[in-house]
Amino acid sequence: MFSLSLRDVELLLAERGVVVSYETVRRWCKKFAASFADRMGRRRPRPGDKWYMDEVFIRIEGVQHYLWRAVDQNGVVLDILVQARRDANAAKRFFRRLLKGLQYEPRAIVTDKLPSYEVAKRELLPNAEHRQSRYLNNRAENSHRPTRRRERQMQRFKSSPQAQRFLSAHAFIYGHFHPPRHRMDADRYRTSRAMAFRVWQQETCAKMAA
Repeated sequence: MFSLSLRDVELLLAERGVVVSYETVRRWCKKFAASFADRMGRRRPRPGDKWYMDEVFIRIEGVQHYLWRAVDQNGVVLDILVQARRDANAAKRFFRRLLKGLQYEPRAIVTDKLPSYEVAKRELLPNAEHRQSRYLNNRAENSHRPTRRRERQMQRFKSSPQAQRFLSAHAFIYGHFHPPRHRMDADRYRTSRAMAFRVWQQETCAKMAA
């Protein structure tokens, strides 16, 4: 929810009388984050029918990997996948993951001009409109920014499975608390924010401090 390091969380809890180490906080995240993200995902409305896809590189133990991400026309993250390559097989693997998780096909997809997308689209989404442009894809590119902030706070990821586990949960939970504020007036944003906290409390059994 917040752009804090685990050591920052340790200090905030200590200020409130809760004595734990940042390593304990890390274990909490590993144990509960995926479950919380799944619950948030079940409560969200059905995503849109226009998918924006993009991939950025991340370094894991000095080795370059690629983070594939898809968002809908409202900026809602649909899924992410960490892979070692960005060839046609990697693109098809990402498409299959999206289609299996969402269980419907998009009306259109928007990508950059990476040829791998066209190969995957032709095989797995033959009826979808495909728009390729480095300028139309800003919605997907901008959605990588929270990941970059977390990557810096965590001083890079330690392994591909760890990056996949963390980023999958982070994408859904971050999106739950960050609606598209630039499209809302103040009253609507406050209402949306209050609803997000209520859903979080219901799904995680969290209680507000007295």
